[in-house]
Amino acid sequence: MKEELEKIKKEAENSLQELKSIDELEKWFKEFLGKKGKLSRILKGMRNIPPDKRPSVGAFANEIKEFLKKEYSLKEKELKKAKIEEELKAKKLDITLPGRPIGPGHLHIVTQTLREIYKVFASMGFQIYEAPDVETEENNFELLNIPAYHPAREMWDTFWINDKVLLRTHTSPGQIRVMREYYPEPIRVILPGKCYRYEDITARSEHQFYQVEGLAVGHNITLTDLKGTMINAAKRLFGEERKVRFRGSYFPFTEPSVEVDMDCILCKGKGCRVCKYTGWLEIAGAGMTHPVVLKNGGYDPDEWTGFAFGMGVERPAMLKYGIEDIRYFYKNDLRFLRQF
Repeated sequence: MKEELEKIKKEAENSLQELKSIDELEKWFKEFLGKKGKLSRILKGMRNIPPDKRPSVGAFANEIKEFLKKEYSLKEKELKKAKIEEELKAKKLDITLPGRPIGPGHLHIVTQTLREIYKVFASMGFQIYEAPDVETEENNFELLNIPAYHPAREMWDTFWINDKVLLRTHTSPGQIRVMREYYPEPIRVILPGKCYRYEDITARSEHQFYQVEGLAVGHNITLTDLKGTMINAAKRLFGEERKVRFRGSYFPFTEPSVEVDMDCILCKGKGCRVCKYTGWLEIAGAGMTHPVVLKNGGYDPDEWTGFAFGMGVERPAMLKYGIEDIRYFYKNDLRFLRQF
């Protein structure tokens, strides 16, 4: 069998030297190294070799196989390089020809949606405040009334940089930064930016996404002010005919907490697959700023009150334009992006 293997090796080497194209190389591979190739056919006869000689024959066969694979790779690189050189010689470049014109670009659909949200809240007196994507555990959890033992931490699957630093899981830590910077002045800001969560990527969720946080702090701010703000924003963003409802909910950094729903823009409240046949779609989480958060930001909760809200950016765009898969936003597929 060793003689037969050596014979195949020489035959394969001689044949390889004569190849002139990639197609011929693929045929060579099938002939000698394929599942039904000459090498495989010979190795099927290993069962007829005495057991004490099988290890040495098997090792010899593997050496030949690896040798031919290496020669195959070298020949493949040689043929590809030759093909490129041939094409370059055949296709001459006329440098006197004018270049192809580059069409004007445009803003990404997420940027467009963000700017629309900025415009709506600016008309209600909100300023834009940008907070960092990389946050401390203290700002992201502790100062937002989410201590280490709090079960609410399970709501956020976190990307940790080290024991004390992480990629923010929500835009809420910006509340602490803005309160400590603005104190003792009243506050009315939105905090846009990316959030990061260790989650599965699906048609409805991404591991990184945009969010717009809102915060208002002042004297005698009530839940009525929050409701008026969210209703006005929904109607300005999605149309005056939109209906808005509020449901009781829970967030560690607000008390009381609410979910803000809007009648489904696709089925107009009749029920469809997108709204899970309820006729309503969640557009934001909100609530009155928790006294602990106010205190951590430097404000006396006996004197100051406030409200906060958090809303997505990609999902409002999905609702407005009838986009069914959030992954389209970040695939950089020009066929999709050029529609907006």
